[in-house]
Amino acid sequence: MDRTRLAAHRLGNTVHSLLLVGTLALLLGVLAWILGGPAFVALAVAGVLLLYLANPVASPRLVMSLYRGRWLEPRDAPQLYEIVAELARRAGLEWVPRIFYIPSRVMNAFATGTREDAVVAVSDGLLRGLGTRELTGVLAHEVTHIANGDVQVMAFADMVSRIASLLSLAGQIGLILSLPLALVGGLEIPWLGVLILLFAPTLSALVQLALSRNREYDADLGAAELTGDPAGLASALSRLERAQGRLWERILMPDWRI
Repeated sequence: MDRTRLAAHRLGNTVHSLLLVGTLALLLGVLAWILGGPAFVALAVAGVLLLYLANPVASPRLVMSLYRGRWLEPRDAPQLYEIVAELARRAGLEWVPRIFYIPSRVMNAFATGTREDAVVAVSDGLLRGLGTRELTGVLAHEVTHIANGDVQVMAFADMVSRIASLLSLAGQIGLILSLPLALVGGLEIPWLGVLILLFAPTLSALVQLALSRNREYDADLGAAELTGDPAGLASALSRLERAQGRLWERILMPDWRI
């Protein structure tokens, strides 16, 4: 790979991610202004900064408990741990992520936790449906998420989006309660603010999806760099897409293959 182009791409992705997170924070600030004025904006900004510094990430044990699977020890899956250990070394991680087994036929894998307490979860369907080369590409994708700190970034974005949705809901409830005054002419409704309150959840969701897509593309690039085998990851992604069925199946019967 061209290192100069790779560095430029990563810089562009980082700037893109910062802009998207900044957009979420700006939306939160606008909602705070509508609901409480400048003082509430200052409180919202302080809350966002506190969340960013705290970088809230759910405990891997808490997340894994929801899936009712089991932890895999190196003796249980030596080849799997060997692959993850090598990928972690190439990615510059100080610790080898632990592996969690999910007893599900759905072909899926995801990462959670921080660089020091990372977990890569793999489903039974993924282990049975992919070859070693393809599985290595998927694992490299998840290890890249850990190395890039994507779990923390997406957790922060999700938290800001949830707060924005709560503020939007509070504003809509306040609007409904104030409708009697507006009907009798005692209150003027700021329609621009009303539109922002109504569409804020949708806007925050779209920004969050754009941020997620950006980080996923970057993880694909990182996986190709770690393995030196982009075709392996491409083959795995193709298998995952076929496992979801054709387009009409995903629209009309999205769960029938599960």
